[in-house]
Amino acid sequence: MTDFSSIAAFEAALGALPAANTSAIAAARARQGELTKPPGSLGRLEDIAVFMAGWQGTACPTLTRGRAAIFAGNHGFTIHGVSAFPASVTASMVANFSAGGAAINALAQAAGLDLKIVALELDRPTVDFTIAPAMHADECLAALSSGAEVVTPDLQILIVGEMGIGNTTAAAALCARSLGGSVAEWTGPGTGVDSAGIARKIAVIERALGHHADAPHTPFETLRRLGGREIAAIAGAVVKARQLRIPVVLDGFITCAAIAPLAAAVAAITDHCIAGHCSAEPGHVRLLNRLGLAPLLNLGLRLGEGSGAALAVPVIRAALAAHAQMATFAEAGVAGSL
Repeated sequence: MTDFSSIAAFEAALGALPAANTSAIAAARARQGELTKPPGSLGRLEDIAVFMAGWQGTACPTLTRGRAAIFAGNHGFTIHGVSAFPASVTASMVANFSAGGAAINALAQAAGLDLKIVALELDRPTVDFTIAPAMHADECLAALSSGAEVVTPDLQILIVGEMGIGNTTAAAALCARSLGGSVAEWTGPGTGVDSAGIARKIAVIERALGHHADAPHTPFETLRRLGGREIAAIAGAVVKARQLRIPVVLDGFITCAAIAPLAAAVAAITDHCIAGHCSAEPGHVRLLNRLGLAPLLNLGLRLGEGSGAALAVPVIRAALAAHAQMATFAEAGVAGSL
């Protein structure tokens, strides 16, 4: 598979996204029509089974090997007071992940996922994006590649999550530049800032957008100028997963914002993605609508770290169990269909 050692390699990968297996999709739909239930009575569970079939290339997909990959990075713009917590909390939370004490540790275990934590140069924050690109080209490529490295061919599903104080600010900036709309429409409280904090975030994002207004609107340039290492890593993981035909469960606002620059250029990037949930961050529902993704869950979460995506995995497992284990009308000896 292509790595992301150059901008050309990344752009080539985006330009050659494989599609789902249409024969497997048709076979899975046919099986759904034969199961002992009224057509459509299992709602989105039926859609999930068919979706997974298309990416696994089989009428009866399985889920025995899944991974939650959590990427962490620090941001130079936090000097402007955009978060309720200091940047040092990023490293503290990574230590908590490593010690097994965070929500994602418990939720990944409950969902039957292995957990991989990738900390990206926490002692070297990105540059303040109000005065310069957040990353040099080689730094952004390294982050993209770090994301790609966690995606291995044996996986049947990938969950992406993040940790990075201030990264809702970067996410809002990415959405505004990639998808349009006012900065205020994309900006929310993040870790819990008050109205004055939100106003600071808006002002910081507007300065950043103004500084980079004349830069190319390519996915790579937008990611490197306004993103962060953890955000670029998520984008790299999503693209690599697509190359390997591995479905991705997106978490909240930040993980979805990581692919907003990609989706603005190549809408099909979301075809192998499931939105695990809709977070309480106000911009997330707007972003999901723009990406054409309907969340599986809506539990009022705003934690990040892959928590909502991990919670969605048992629903996906249930969809596959029903698809594979229910009897057909012929097997059950039931005449006709419901």
